[in-house]
Amino acid sequence: MTERVLIEGVEFAAALTVRSSGVGLLALHGSKEGGTAELAHEVAARTGASCLVFTQPAGDPVHIPSHRMSVPTCGALQRFLAHVALTISLHGHLRPEAPRSIFLGGRNRAAAGTLAHSLTLLAPDFETVADLDHIPTGLRGLGPRNPVNLTPAGGVQIELPLSARTQSPQKTFGAPEIPPPAVTTALTAGVRQLMESSPDPT
Repeated sequence: MTERVLIEGVEFAAALTVRSSGVGLLALHGSKEGGTAELAHEVAARTGASCLVFTQPAGDPVHIPSHRMSVPTCGALQRFLAHVALTISLHGHLRPEAPRSIFLGGRNRAAAGTLAHSLTLLAPDFETVADLDHIPTGLRGLGPRNPVNLTPAGGVQIELPLSARTQSPQKTFGAPEIPPPAVTTALTAGVRQLMESSPDPT
């Protein structure tokens, strides 16, 4: 299902796919943070996880902070949060001091460790950082209203540099992003490991 919803005056399309798994992939800024929408859809399809992706169908993409995306008027988000037990939320960062760093935040630190183990296979191309003390404060994803932390088991916020989420930094307008295959494969492996231990959906 796809729902049109207004958040702070900005129109979003919220595309929800519900599957039987207790794990869900989330991309709150699919239009602003290129490649996160496509990566969420692909990993969810490969693993059988649920998936919720927000995109902006018109105009220049606007970045609304994650905690302000959690609005009760979005039925797709409320259904997602009610269905899954553990959320993997995909974001993009452009930190010039960390162009190859993948940061794993969120409140479920055990799940972050599981994903970190899979993502370390991307070395030396990318550095996986799961120690909160080494993650920039604004990328830690620890806020109580951040959707990644609103499911029963909480979740992991994955902050990906540009080169880890798209192979075409100078993309053609309207064309889909293509995440690097190695990143898709590594993340898929990590999500599958989490699914083996995740509780059934509520």
